[in-house]
Amino acid sequence: MNAALKCTLLSPLQVTVEDGKVFVTAKKKDLESSFRVKDTSKRCLLNRETMLLLGGGVAALVCAETLRQEGFTGRIILVTKEKHVPYDKSKLSKEMNLKAEDIYLRKPEFLDAHGIEFWLEKEAVSVDFQKQKVCFMDGSSQKYNRLLIATGSHSSFLKVPGADLQNVCILQTPEDSSKILELATGKNLVIVGASFIGMEIAAFLSDKAGAISVVEKKEFPLQNALGPQVGGVAMKMLQNRGVKFYMKTELCELKGKDGKVAEAVLASGEKLPADVVVVGIGVFPNSAFLKGTSIARDDSGAILVDLRMQTNIPNVFAAGDVVSFPVALLNGDQSSIHHQQVAEAHGHIAALNMLKKDKELHTVPFFWTTMVGKTIRYAGCGKGYTDTVVKGSLEQQKFLIFYIRDGFVTAAASLNCDPMVSLIAEVLYSGKQISKEEAEAWDICNIPSLAETQAQ
Repeated sequence: MNAALKCTLLSPLQVTVEDGKVFVTAKKKDLESSFRVKDTSKRCLLNRETMLLLGGGVAALVCAETLRQEGFTGRIILVTKEKHVPYDKSKLSKEMNLKAEDIYLRKPEFLDAHGIEFWLEKEAVSVDFQKQKVCFMDGSSQKYNRLLIATGSHSSFLKVPGADLQNVCILQTPEDSSKILELATGKNLVIVGASFIGMEIAAFLSDKAGAISVVEKKEFPLQNALGPQVGGVAMKMLQNRGVKFYMKTELCELKGKDGKVAEAVLASGEKLPADVVVVGIGVFPNSAFLKGTSIARDDSGAILVDLRMQTNIPNVFAAGDVVSFPVALLNGDQSSIHHQQVAEAHGHIAALNMLKKDKELHTVPFFWTTMVGKTIRYAGCGKGYTDTVVKGSLEQQKFLIFYIRDGFVTAAASLNCDPMVSLIAEVLYSGKQISKEEAEAWDICNIPSLAETQAQ
């Protein structure tokens, strides 16, 4: 059953299909008035089982909701060290002028109505897996029947002289986002690292900061994730907005004045004025509180799980940025993928298996990045790709690029070629392989149906 037909059968809204495009007609006030959610079970005090979910991100939230949707009537406790209910972290760098409340995924009233306890500003410091008990920094503890660890990741810190100066920032919370916007407006901003976070911050602040400099040791921005071709396009987009790039070099020192950062010194000896510095040089999993336990982790600290999001410890599951899981597009090799859509899928599958429904993860990673009004979309897992096929024009910023490994497509990215990446994600999800030859013959001006693509 295709998506359009599903919409027609399940939605009370008017759905039509014209020239391969799906149009949905609805009243704006109806869409704004309420969330569309599945029916859920109610909390029953006679059910003494406790599902303890560590982490306040989308993986834990989806897990909690899925437990209720699947009929669980016991106690659900969602615990986070943050001061907010789960929010859309992707908007912290894309829309830095929003308040925390503007990006909440669910309001506190929603959680209360569904019998989901939410403990704020409460950090786990240890787990006793034998006693099935979690201890928290405030001295309290909580027993569980089944545990989900979805504590996410944390931005890596600079390790150079001057890293502890004032106005050297990382982006982790809504408060960080607001602080960076305030400090950088009209000032000299230096961004260390041309990752998605760094590039999106540079894009958003390109018409607000006095000057923006991006320092990156790779040759192109976004190179690890999207490769040099797409990275080069993104670089030109921001250069056209006045952003300066210092590539193939590293920050070696920060100098200050009156305790605040004032200058960034590069390995080349070049000095950049810096009223504020934002660090985006990678992340590490929030799993230090598990050190010394028997739970299996990889060298980075990521928790190892199987396709059911089960750890090596009975009744303990993990999901989201904190895990390394078997990736189908990597032939089942373990990897960490830090995308919101993946975290959602993890949370859903974890909940089903916490309820002993024996369900394996089946998803194709999908994400997007928005810069200066343009959106690059990506689907799949291009890790270890050895070749690319480009359709369209990188120079004209209208393209579809396939990432090839062992002769087959493992990922694709696009700019101004919607809905190509969504289509490719659907094909990969169906289990069909796209060969390099099929990618070379792909017509970006023609939108084939999934059935047509599978029949090729």
